[in-house]
Amino acid sequence: MHVQEYQYRLIESVQTALEKYDSELKSINHQIWSNPELGYEEYKAHDHICTLFENLKSEGYEVRRSAYGLETALEVSYTHGTGGRVVAFNAEYDALPGIGHACGHNLIATSSIAAFIATCEALKARYPDGPGYTVRLLGTPAEESGGGKVRLLENGAYKDVDACLMVHPMPMAPDDPELLSVATVLPGGFLANDKVTVTFTGKPAHAAAAPWEGVNALDAVVAAYVNISLLRQQILPSQRIHGVISHGGDRPNVIPMSASVDYYIRSPSLKTLKPLTEKVIKCFEAAATATGCKVEFDWGISYADLKTNTPICENYVTAMRAMGHHTIFDNSGKKGVLGGASTDMGNVTYAVPGFHGMFTIPAEGVNHTPQFTNGAGSPEGYKRSLACAAGMAVVACQILVDDKVAEQVKKDFERDDLSIW
Repeated sequence: MHVQEYQYRLIESVQTALEKYDSELKSINHQIWSNPELGYEEYKAHDHICTLFENLKSEGYEVRRSAYGLETALEVSYTHGTGGRVVAFNAEYDALPGIGHACGHNLIATSSIAAFIATCEALKARYPDGPGYTVRLLGTPAEESGGGKVRLLENGAYKDVDACLMVHPMPMAPDDPELLSVATVLPGGFLANDKVTVTFTGKPAHAAAAPWEGVNALDAVVAAYVNISLLRQQILPSQRIHGVISHGGDRPNVIPMSASVDYYIRSPSLKTLKPLTEKVIKCFEAAATATGCKVEFDWGISYADLKTNTPICENYVTAMRAMGHHTIFDNSGKKGVLGGASTDMGNVTYAVPGFHGMFTIPAEGVNHTPQFTNGAGSPEGYKRSLACAAGMAVVACQILVDDKVAEQVKKDFERDDLSIW
């Protein structure tokens, strides 16, 4: 991976921009981390980010609050000249119930905000008379099961985008503590995901005086749980089925008339997810038949598996290594600490060339634990998010001004069969 002279110049301009805006970036990171908000309720994060760029309007930024029909989505854009390519950065900022930013979305937002600013600043410095282009920051709410990016896709947020980039934190790898970042395709690392709430409806009765008069919805839930537990013996090691009982009845002395479960179904691709989901449906239907209950399915937003663009990965690794950061391009899935997880960024990568890199932060626990929340709020976590922001910014600049790089990115995307269905 050879570093060309113009890449070194871009790196210099990107790093200068990040140093210039360090205090603003530290502030926005702390504001988001210290005020965790659940999906579609990220009003403070939305307002903090919009206010940041409204205060920088003299730099040519255009701010769109509550973008694309979502109250807590946002769009900030910078356009130079007319026409040209468009690169977008996704900023996530939703938290988890009870444990705050235990997936580090504050760092995702910060890295994307930083990359957006650095891209704009570097291009203004290095290509003041260059070709037309647009750089875009998209605030994407509700990644944790709410499917914000899917709704943004449906509402046209990515329709003219030539590439979309973001990075995601994970714990430091014990076998490679110096590793900073992973650019990866992760086959099977981020899984396609169906989500469903299943409600069984029976008939209430006095549980002691006349239990034979009732039809027990909780029995249906238990039967379904057992059915799925048995099914797990016959699924692929890369597939996942997991759920919770969200409602099991109201009182012990009343046969439950209604009971519900929430389940996630995951598989390495959308193609393999569909037959697995059909098997799970049969588990629920069999439980309803056995107990005499009615069954209803309420499907959530499905997430696609992640398809990362190889030329973007390679250029990112080159830029990161040129800045002295231990970064690897791994398409084996072995470095996927989040292997088995799912993200709505997968849906975006089916629509446009995408990059979902990983970076390591010091944390005493894995993602979705209170220990990871602490790591996401650490100074070292912030520092590492900015290092990756610099790498993304260099790649974004290349895509926008280097026709050869842009063509490679496009060809790699078009080479894959990216039909979701």
